[in-house]
Formats: sequence, structure tokens, C-alpha cells
Amino acid sequence: MSEHVVGPRQVGRERAVAVGLVVVASVSPQIGAAFAVTLFGDLGPAGTVFLRLGFAAIVLWAMWRPRLHGDLRLAAAFGVALGLMNLSFYEAIDRIPLAVAVTIEFAGPLLVAVLGSRRPLDWLWIALAAVGIVLLVDPGGSALDPVGIAFAVAAGASWMAYIYLSKRVGAAYPGGSGLAIAMAVGALMVLPLGVTEATTAVLAKPGLLGAAFLVALASSVVPYSLELVALRRLPESVFGVLMSVDPAVAALAGFVVLDQALGARDILGIAMVVVASAGAAALSHRPAELLPATFDPERPAT
Repeated sequence: MSEHVVGPRQVGRERAVAVGLVVVASVSPQIGAAFAVTLFGDLGPAGTVFLRLGFAAIVLWAMWRPRLHGDLRLAAAFGVALGLMNLSFYEAIDRIPLAVAVTIEFAGPLLVAVLGSRRPLDWLWIALAAVGIVLLVDPGGSALDPVGIAFAVAAGASWMAYIYLSKRVGAAYPGGSGLAIAMAVGALMVLPLGVTEATTAVLAKPGLLGAAFLVALASSVVPYSLELVALRRLPESVFGVLMSVDPAVAALAGFVVLDQALGARDILGIAMVVVASAGAAALSHRPAELLPATFDPERPAT
């Protein structure tokens, strides 16, 4: 039986679906993050992260019923990246505006997009993004909390690891099995800090568990599941730059939910990062990878 390989038109359709998944996966966590900030007063950043990852792990485990086999070290490494990324990001948005934190963090996937490139134009985009981030941080004159900035940088570094590991986990495990294992590892990572911060508040206000569950759905279950599917259909570089809407969506979510207004300098910095990533995506001419004719997102990619 000969293997049937799809042509460029089918690849284009698969890519279009993947792009839509990435856009939804980009919008959902920014809304979830904005609502998560409203829980920090009771649960603290670590407590909120622990409940978010814990609930997400429970949902994903029930959905995928993963078996503990295969390369568990790979899944565990993915879980460590998830735990560090989420904890660093929540610690950042507890100290600096959501849009600023997201924009700084976004340097991670943008670097992933251009590090393997040999085109000088790609480095122009990363330079433009760097200038935008400098405008946001405003070294020497900024009122931003330097600890918050450091946490946002750490979240970006963890996001780079997440992009690399996510595609490999998606190839090594069927469906979302690897993600479910990794989410449980991430929750266990932040458990000591999370329990310390959240226990008293949850006992006093059990309703906080429901709010944390909704944050888990918006911030973890929906975006990570969609990203795993999208990463099977897109190269890592394209995935990284397609999330260029993140800073803009975060700015809107921060303004609407948290009343975080931004100045002209901040808006310009965010716009430069968005333009840089969108430009890199629009001018990417890397050859498309052919997919099997019957692409099944619930089996390992080949």
C-alpha cells in the first residue's frame, strides 16, 4: 500500500486551521490572566497558580487518561517548564501591568522564531522588538518594579523551553496525554508555595475554588490543548511569531478587567513588539512540511 502525501492546497488548509487554533490559544489566557489578578488579594500569585495548574491537571487527566509510559523524563521536563513559566508570570503581573509583563515575556517565543534563521531581515524584527521592550521598561526612569520585570524575563525564558518541549511531547504521546502528565508535574512543583498562600483563604471563602477553576479552563486547558494540536501542524518558528497578538490582547484585557491604562510610551513599545512578530510571520518563506493525508490530532505526529 503506497503512502499518500497531500499537496500544497491541503497543507494550506491544515496551516489555516492551525493559525486559527493559535489565535484562540492566544486570546484565552490573556483573559484568564486578567481575572487571575483579581484573585491575588486572597490566594496570592503562587496559590492562584497552584489551583490553576491543579484543576487543569484534573480536567486533562480525566479527558486523556494518560498512561505512565514512554519518555517520562521528557514529560517531566515539560511540566517543569510549565510550572516555572506560570509561577514567574503570575509573580510578574502581581507587580507590573499585565500588558507590560506579557510583552516582556513575549521576547521568548520571538527569539525561538529567529534563532535558527539565516536571514538578516529576521534580526531586524528582533531588534525592533528589543527597542519596544526597552521603551516599556524605561531603564533609569521607570517606576516599574524591577523584581516584576525579572519575573517577566524568567517567564519568557521558560516559554522558550515550553515551545521546544511542547512539540516533542506532542510527538511522543497521543493526544493530550503528555500534557496531562506535565500539568500534574507543574502543579506538584508549585504545591508547597501554593498551599502556604491559598489554604487560609480557601477555607474562609470556598467560592474561590470555582473562580480558580474558571481561570484554569481559560488559562491552561483551552490554550495548551489547542497549542499542542497547532504545533503538530506548524513549525516552531511560525508558531512563535503567530502569537503576535498576545501583547495587544493583554493590553485590552488589562484595561477592561483591571482598569490598567497605558501611556503613549507603553502603547508604542507594545506596538513595536506586535509589528516585529507580525512582520516576521508575514515574511516567513520557509517551505511547508507535507502532512499525511489523514491527519489525526489524537495520534503522535510523524
